[in-house]
Amino acid sequence: MSQPRLIASSRGARVALHDLGGDGPPVLLTHANGFCGQMWQPVAGALVSMARCWALDFRGHGDSRVSPDEDYGWDGMADDVLAAVDALDPAPRLAAGHSLGGASILKAEQARPGTFDRVWLYEPVIIPAGTIPRGGVNVLATIARRRQETFESRRAVYDRYAARPPLSLLHPEVLRAYVENGFQKQPDGSVTMKCPREVEATIFENHDLVGFARLGEVTAAVTVATGAGTDPPAMAAPMIVERLPNGSLVRFDDLTHFGPLQDPSRIADSIAGTLFTS
Repeated sequence: MSQPRLIASSRGARVALHDLGGDGPPVLLTHANGFCGQMWQPVAGALVSMARCWALDFRGHGDSRVSPDEDYGWDGMADDVLAAVDALDPAPRLAAGHSLGGASILKAEQARPGTFDRVWLYEPVIIPAGTIPRGGVNVLATIARRRQETFESRRAVYDRYAARPPLSLLHPEVLRAYVENGFQKQPDGSVTMKCPREVEATIFENHDLVGFARLGEVTAAVTVATGAGTDPPAMAAPMIVERLPNGSLVRFDDLTHFGPLQDPSRIADSIAGTLFTS
């Protein structure tokens, strides 16, 4: 795997862009909060015959870098998407995103209409104002702050996550990609999360409040995929589609909010059918 490209974004952030290979038009892939772009590797591997896949690490995640005054507002994540688009030649007209990644693609399209022609999004966290209980946000932030940041080895990380939900739901290849690329080895041999738990918690607390009301500004053709859950992202998916000028809904009744990380082969088929059919 080649070294990532570090590209300048807003507020002094330098975000990492990973070349996941393939042959065809460029596709930008964006990840969920707390994770990293290279978790898209198994999906990208199934798209190599039709697309050149690029995966973004948002600020505070993976191999990206931030300035000391970073506030982790979601507008910054949209800036990271646009920075990645501007750094690539040819610029990607196609994109796929998961959760925070999907929301950030929509916010990038709102900031710069016409950036993308077609996008595929799994439960983008663009929620109608007032429908996310503050207590629910606090629970997510509290869970993030309680995560263990340092482990004695990557093997210890994998064994812990593979045995405990919710990360035990991840496909083994996706979990291996997270353990390999989402943790930094320390001089004593231990490994530490590249996305600190405080960053993940702060991003939850800064959840987007305006994107849903502006969905009518999105000019791209958008496919919104959702699992069978009753959490806010799943419940919001049909409402997002109703607001989009050119939206469609796909359901995966056996998957959760972690859908792209659970069944990469089937997700790749859905992405291919959305982005590469005329």
